Amino acid sequence: MKNIFVVILIILLPAILFGQSDKPSKWQVQGYLKYLNASTFIPAESSPLPIVGSKKFLLNDNLLHNRLKFKYFANEQLTFHAELRNRVFWGDQVRFTLLSDGDFIENINLGSDGFFDWSAGHQNSSGYALHTTLDRFYAEWSSENWELRLGRQRINWGIGTIWNPNDIFNAYNFTDFDYEERPGSDALRVKRYLGFASSIEIAVNAFRKKEEAVGAVKANFHSGTYDWQVLAGVVEEHLSLGGGWAGNVGNASFKGEAAAFFPLTDSLKTSYALSLGVDYTFDNQLYINSGILYNSNGTTSGGGDLFTFQLSARNLYPYKYSILTQLGYPITPLLNSAFIVVYSPGNANALFLNPVLSYSLSQNWDLDLVGQLFFSKGEKYRSAVDAGFVRIKWSF
Repeated sequence: MKNIFVVILIILLPAILFGQSDKPSKWQVQGYLKYLNASTFIPAESSPLPIVGSKKFLLNDNLLHNRLKFKYFANEQLTFHAELRNRVFWGDQVRFTLLSDGDFIENINLGSDGFFDWSAGHQNSSGYALHTTLDRFYAEWSSENWELRLGRQRINWGIGTIWNPNDIFNAYNFTDFDYEERPGSDALRVKRYLGFASSIEIAVNAFRKKEEAVGAVKANFHSGTYDWQVLAGVVEEHLSLGGGWAGNVGNASFKGEAAAFFPLTDSLKTSYALSLGVDYTFDNQLYINSGILYNSNGTTSGGGDLFTFQLSARNLYPYKYSILTQLGYPITPLLNSAFIVVYSPGNANALFLNPVLSYSLSQNWDLDLVGQLFFSKGEKYRSAVDAGFVRIKWSF
């Protein structure tokens, strides 16, 4: 327990030191500190311990999550960015992973590092783990119509709200609600602005093997009442062609993306992805977002696992067809509610439910209650995994 208090002190020290100075500075420091409690009910047969007389097994986990954001303004054209993600885990998942001869830190590192290994961690069998990673670290240079970024950055080429087949560098799983910043890539990106809503962008990631190479060019332009984009490149031994649009149908927003991935080796297969989405806010502030996803790599016969499937732009969700509806409504100025339903037709009739309540405790403090329930059909239709989360966040 003493180690946790030391980590908290290290996390808060930059905010305390920089917050005490009112002098103009080329430095900008921001961040947040979050505590997340997760209660997850899994089938008894999946339990690492023998369970008698129960159909579900409860895992209780805790996470202290800090992010530090640094900016250094070298001059009007050059800025350096660094963001450090620090997490302290304690609870059942760490303990049971180690008891089953797994490596909790190694599992986390799979989604933390790219070309460079900028993560470190420690774990023990008592159920504690500490992990820190530099998940943003890049230089940004801009001048008139040019923009250049070099280093670990997020290359966000997606248009849609939930599913992004064009996000070939940093595919993101929307169920991971505690990672708002989303993953980044060690890459070089060059952008040239050509006029109103028009630009051309080239990006390539750092790689050691050709199987890891991602490089593409994207063009944006405006036509009629819509913004359009087209892209082409190589994505992990696939030739990728894609595009998307954003505009309006009446007063509703209408967005779409499509991508095709053609294999460059005989061991791979062609895959396609298409997402469409419409969202609208009513006069009473009720927000509705509805969309569909077609994923040729998905399944219709069951067996998909929402929480462990291999995520990529070629496989954004474990099922071939998925229909999403999201509702959001501000109950009071300080209390917001949301509810997401995702249904995937097929033998499993997979259903994902995601209710959310968010309350602003004060200017810099927020409280979130989140539920995640996943239903599918095996011998009978049931919820295989139920999870509830309580999160409190302090921003500085």
